[in-house]
Amino acid sequence: MKAVMTSVVLTLALTFLAAPATAQVQPDNPFPKVKLVTTEGEIIVELNRHRAPLTVENFLKYVDIGSYNGTIFHRIVPGFVVQGGGYDHELVAKKTGSPIPNESGNGLKNKYGTIAMARENDPHTATRQFFFNVQDNPSLDPDDGWGYAVFGVITSGYETLDKLAEVESLPFHAETGWRDFPSEPPVLIRAEVLPQQ
Repeated sequence: MKAVMTSVVLTLALTFLAAPATAQVQPDNPFPKVKLVTTEGEIIVELNRHRAPLTVENFLKYVDIGSYNGTIFHRIVPGFVVQGGGYDHELVAKKTGSPIPNESGNGLKNKYGTIAMARENDPHTATRQFFFNVQDNPSLDPDDGWGYAVFGVITSGYETLDKLAEVESLPFHAETGWRDFPSEPPVLIRAEVLPQQ
């Protein structure tokens, strides 16, 4: 019996050690870069692990497993935000992990070209959806309460962001009941972590 228990414990331990799903992506890189290839062009974002460690790790997890590939930008509000990462082209919601704590008090502001986490009214409900600020949006920063956590900034591809922001949106999408749904949703073809330099 003792030998059987030892064997079971050893097997479980080896299985746990072999599981790569929880491994961090570039754990010693404080500013990892991610390239987003969209139907409107490419964007490279530099993430800030110092200011938003939990948010960056969460985002990189989805990138690393290819979960953002083939998703759409489903919400485009002119002069405000371009939001995506949550649905495929058939409007099927992508699988989400657990919600993460809100890191909006990290000092990073919702300025033009920054990337931040989308969430519900509850401040700690962000999972996988993100948005780009297409102008300075101080109303999204924490004031007396919680804001929307910025975790990076565009380093290349502002022209692509501007193209995304110019896509025509419908005030109301009858099929889903969503507001600001693009008439032809741009696609995030691929997201990939760039090699560490």
